[in-house]
Amino acid sequence: MKIEYPAKIQQEEDGTFFVSFPDIPEALTEGVTMEEALFNATEVLTLSMEYRLDEEQQIPNPSDIVGDNIYIISPIAKVQSAMLIRKSRQGRSLADLARTLETSWPSVQRLENPHNSPTLKMIDKAAAALGKRLILSFE
Repeated sequence: MKIEYPAKIQQEEDGTFFVSFPDIPEALTEGVTMEEALFNATEVLTLSMEYRLDEEQQIPNPSDIVGDNIYIISPIAKVQSAMLIRKSRQGRSLADLARTLETSWPSVQRLENPHNSPTLKMIDKAAAALGKRLILSFE
């Protein structure tokens, strides 16, 4: 499962690039150049996802929007990790996952904390316990 959201980037009359996310209405930003707009898009998506995770708000699935001026953006890795663990748990309690991983409840809770950077070993163990497989890639 990839965590990638479509972003619409439009060049404004003043030459700046305005970024919006159809699935995340609060995620808005801009950039003087396209490169800056894309960098800022990653930052605003990351911050929006961190906030939603912190506040235990619903996180919508990314839509399949395609077309002109649509770019695919992902939040940073530690936020993606927290989102994937939460989504993969599917109602399974943190205490149950902690027992399966033979670790403490706070340790498992940190896996869903977007401000924490869990080790690959811990993410891999959690994925296996949830019936998933950890796959890494550079893109």
